[in-house]
Amino acid sequence: MAAPKRGRRPAGAQGRPGRTLVFIMIAMAALAGGMFWSGHTTPRLGIDLAGGTSITLKAKAEPGKESAVNETNMNTAVGIIERRVNGLGVSEAEVQTQGESNIVVNIPKGTDAEEARKQVGTTAQLYFRPVLNVAAGGPAVPQTPQPKPSGSASAGTGDKGKPAGEKAEGDKAESSTKPSGSATAQGRAVTDGLKAPSPGTSGSPDASGKPADKPADKHAEKPAAGQTPDPAAADLEQRFAALNCEDPKARAAVSENVKPENTIVACGKNSAKQWEKYILGPAEVDGKDVDEAKGQLDPQRGMWIVTMDFTKSGSKKFEKITGKLSQQQPPLNQFAIVLDGEVMSAPSVETTLSANAEISGSFNQESAQNLGNILSYGALPLSFEEQSVDTVSAALGGEQLRAGLIAGAIGLALVIIYLVVYYRGLSLIAILSLGVSAVLTYSLMSLLGPAIGFALNLPAVCGAIVAIGITADSFIVYFERIRDEIREGRTLRPAVERGWPRARRTILVSDFVSFLAAAVLFFVTVGKVQGFAFTLGLTTLLDVVVVFLFTKPLMTLLARTKFFGGGHPWSGLDPERLGAQPPLRRSRRLTAPTDPKEA
Repeated sequence: MAAPKRGRRPAGAQGRPGRTLVFIMIAMAALAGGMFWSGHTTPRLGIDLAGGTSITLKAKAEPGKESAVNETNMNTAVGIIERRVNGLGVSEAEVQTQGESNIVVNIPKGTDAEEARKQVGTTAQLYFRPVLNVAAGGPAVPQTPQPKPSGSASAGTGDKGKPAGEKAEGDKAESSTKPSGSATAQGRAVTDGLKAPSPGTSGSPDASGKPADKPADKHAEKPAAGQTPDPAAADLEQRFAALNCEDPKARAAVSENVKPENTIVACGKNSAKQWEKYILGPAEVDGKDVDEAKGQLDPQRGMWIVTMDFTKSGSKKFEKITGKLSQQQPPLNQFAIVLDGEVMSAPSVETTLSANAEISGSFNQESAQNLGNILSYGALPLSFEEQSVDTVSAALGGEQLRAGLIAGAIGLALVIIYLVVYYRGLSLIAILSLGVSAVLTYSLMSLLGPAIGFALNLPAVCGAIVAIGITADSFIVYFERIRDEIREGRTLRPAVERGWPRARRTILVSDFVSFLAAAVLFFVTVGKVQGFAFTLGLTTLLDVVVVFLFTKPLMTLLARTKFFGGGHPWSGLDPERLGAQPPLRRSRRLTAPTDPKEA
């Protein structure tokens, strides 16, 4: 008969508690170091704590087109709203989706709440407008006398030395292979196509960096030839010359109160990401006339393109306007794609197009898909309604933050007092574990702010306060299991190891229930309640990490000391105070059977 195994050493982390403690200390140091290295040493505060305006919008689809509320369209709407908010001069605005059909816009303090509601609550307007003039984005400055190019050479002069931009072709177009040494996209021979202008079309800065808008001005004046200049045209030219597209407030001002039938000035970035300003004619095609647009990879040419398909009525409008533009010289052969008063692209036309078109050139995957989404947005059967608007002053936010911190401090103090009074020496382990949990929680919250946009709001503070009780509950479960083993007559070291499997099961079940509740709450709610759910779930996971990697190994090490292992009265593990029974091995002795055996 094999002898029973005695003194079996636990495998894994239980047998090497020192290594486990070193591991979690290294993890803490890495998180804290990353926090200081990134410069984000404090968590981002939500609107209710830092002050500002929070607007929640809900997407609504037209009857029969419920599928329009999808991830792609919602992300497109987020990008458009973000551009609008940035147009207000806001530097730390946050626009993000919540759930499947909600968009939350958080605008920090110092922003006009009414103007913000007006900007984010209106439907985006997408128009196709003919270009009458284009120049560098800065305000006009006095120029030193220099030779002026003649009218017949204006297009070539304006494009000289500029990099080629994108081009757009119809279905039957053939890609051009003609070299374009000094000519831009407008100078290329492209059949059945239209092309986006390069950084400096006619009227863009010349080699000296100053606007060479004389040739473009001649083109812009052609439609008004033989007519007496009116004050409105003079005012338009004056506003165009003074416009500084590098100023966000100036860009927002020119897009206010713009009607489709007006001739306007607008701003937009060229392919070199430089601002340019435009004079644009009345809208010829509405964004709703676009049936579908998308960015895709052309496998034959190995390049990213943007395709556009128009509706039946939109095809007629597009054919009419491209027929006129194709007969003009740059920049009058361009049409601008204008979203909310900003020029997203300004391709040029060299032939009449109808139901579809293709924009190609210097696109990558991101830029092609972004332009395709913008073009498609005008045809989306999607609108947004305002669900809630919360405005909090900076003073009120500071008071709420102080109140939350005070509440957390009071809750932590009560927990510590209870642990010290009831568990005595064991409270040291609990307090150290709470400290480790606090360091991990604070570091992760600080790093998650810039990483995923997490903002600490008042419900999230409440979640952190609740987590103090959840974490302390795990310690109490473990301590009571150890005490139960001591009451049954075991010494401390065996009690620590025998009590752990039972406590571990209880802790895991309890934390799983808490995490499941937090996950359900996070996915079914909208707004600030998600902050509470996220913080509760995060701290629940950290509770498991701390108990397994810090509390248990530390308890194993301290059980080897004389203070705890000897059952000191102040250790919280005194056998006499716990009412321990005699050792189990003395009470389990059994007498041998005395029945006689038969022969």
